[in-house]
Amino acid sequence: MSTFARFTPRRPLGRTGFAATLLGIGDLADRSLPLDTCVATARRAIDAGLNVIDTAPNYEDGYSEEIVGRVVRGTERDSVFVIDKIDHHADPVGPQIEGSLGRLALGHTDAFVFHNLSSLDVFGRLCETGGGFDQLADAVRSGKCRFRGISSHNPDVLRAALRAGVCDLVLFPVGPFVEPRYVTEILPLAKALGVGTVCFKTFGAGKLVGDTSGYNQPLKTRPRGKVSSGGSDDTAAVLPRLSVAECLHYTLTLDPDVALLGLSYPNEQDAAFAAARSFRPLTADRMEDIRQRAVEARRDKGPCWWNPDPAA
Repeated sequence: MSTFARFTPRRPLGRTGFAATLLGIGDLADRSLPLDTCVATARRAIDAGLNVIDTAPNYEDGYSEEIVGRVVRGTERDSVFVIDKIDHHADPVGPQIEGSLGRLALGHTDAFVFHNLSSLDVFGRLCETGGGFDQLADAVRSGKCRFRGISSHNPDVLRAALRAGVCDLVLFPVGPFVEPRYVTEILPLAKALGVGTVCFKTFGAGKLVGDTSGYNQPLKTRPRGKVSSGGSDDTAAVLPRLSVAECLHYTLTLDPDVALLGLSYPNEQDAAFAAARSFRPLTADRMEDIRQRAVEARRDKGPCWWNPDPAA
């Protein structure tokens, strides 16, 4: 176990009233590893004090939910904020929630959010009377979850959802290489409305810190693979990259409620913990330098599918 001092909650997650740590736990599932190993690694992050954990049915076909459920059942329930997701936007919400709660073996989550809700047309249908948001509100009233929201890769959808008042929290990308509107428009709007902000893509799906085209997709022609997800770092990178600390300090300077990180392996956790412990807000010049270097760091590493900016 890491020797780092425990993280402590720093402020409420939007209007939920839950005091969250600045780091959250994501990307837990790896079916190549035994369940007990994954559970122990997740508990390691909980033992470090982190208290927000994220999952979804389609993360390793429910394996992530099994892991999260085991971890949370071993803690004081109110001490951990569990976010789960609704993957299928055209299907009834209730059965999806029941399926997730069954895999989690929990009576409720703290939040269910519509997963990757990135189409305005789909968002509009979910807002119709009796649609997905009404069904999710029914789940809140029946005690299946406490809060509702969305995760999205489209600033237009996020803005519409925030203006419509249908979210208690929103999940979206914030990092050195994202469409600027997430930072200049969505983050301040959510804060002004008291909506919790849980932000991901700090490392650009790994592209900013390694020679990879995305999660668990090392560039095979390179002499090294992805640094994160348990990868090794025993040879020099061929392509430009940023450090874990540079990426995380950039995101933390922008100050979302929670920076959600992939923490599936002890080496990932220790790198993130060290970077968080050394954080001091960056100057404007330093932020601009990291932004410019991030452009180079993700070049030649495949499409940036989470960034709707065609110029990116």
